[in-house]
Amino acid sequence: MKVLFYGTPEFALPTLDALLRRHEVVAVVTQPDRPAHRGQRLTPPPVKARATAAGLPVLQPARLREPEWPARLRALAPAVAVVVAFGQILPKAVLDVPARGSINVHASLLPRYRGAAPVARAIMRGETVTGITTFKMDEGMDTGPILLQSDPVPIGPEETAGELAARLAVLGAEVLIDTLARLDTLTPVPQRHAEATSAPRLKRSDGYLDWDRPASQLVNVIRGCNPWPGALTTSGVGRLTIWRATVVGSGHLNPPGMLGHHEGRVVISAADGAVLPIEVQPENKRRMPWAEYLRGARLAAGARFLRPAFLEP
Repeated sequence: MKVLFYGTPEFALPTLDALLRRHEVVAVVTQPDRPAHRGQRLTPPPVKARATAAGLPVLQPARLREPEWPARLRALAPAVAVVVAFGQILPKAVLDVPARGSINVHASLLPRYRGAAPVARAIMRGETVTGITTFKMDEGMDTGPILLQSDPVPIGPEETAGELAARLAVLGAEVLIDTLARLDTLTPVPQRHAEATSAPRLKRSDGYLDWDRPASQLVNVIRGCNPWPGALTTSGVGRLTIWRATVVGSGHLNPPGMLGHHEGRVVISAADGAVLPIEVQPENKRRMPWAEYLRGARLAAGARFLRPAFLEP
């Protein structure tokens, strides 16, 4: 089948690879190159790099709403479009280009967690299961009728958003290939819109740690913000990103944000219980174990960690 593929990040790569093995990919549409890393050098998105290596035509529209795009895409004569974490809303004129419509691979069990960050938001809200949905796209945000859904996928109690996304990316490719194989017989099922929840794109401030919250919620934020934007706190010796942590203790130990001890370990108190950081990163330094950070930071007894005051975008 002739497939027009839309995708941008690493999450989309397993699906693109699966399509290359089983179908004819007529072109890849991805986001423009962006400045990245410390040097702010223009960097191609992962999907562009993979498509270029495979010798595929690559299109990088700044805005698909520009009037020339439907005709340009129609000239490729795709039977179907597959969209995986592309990063732009597709207008109706673009969705209608393929003869058999446009199919999205979404990393949640819709209608829950519609939006750009379903994996991170599910973890941050303490969900224990998630999954993959393929659906026929319409003009709404992940509102189209469902084609297939995976079985529920357990979320590990210490699993980060990056780790879960890697698992779901592989599963998403499998569900998409199954969807295309059964496209003639599948009956799209309308979503139950009244049960929908949202998963908006993360901002840096979503990772700002408020120690007045319960320890379990703080650890969920830390997991959900790994690998981006990172969970951030601040103290008298500067900012600190916490990449991994676990909940210890129960009840009220110390004022929220205060360093304390629990069973011989240095912890940070929360509204209830405490958080034991495992992997951290001081500002402008490498990641390191919590114990190594404590040796170098030399925090005074009773030191407090606080929510950063400046809300970054």
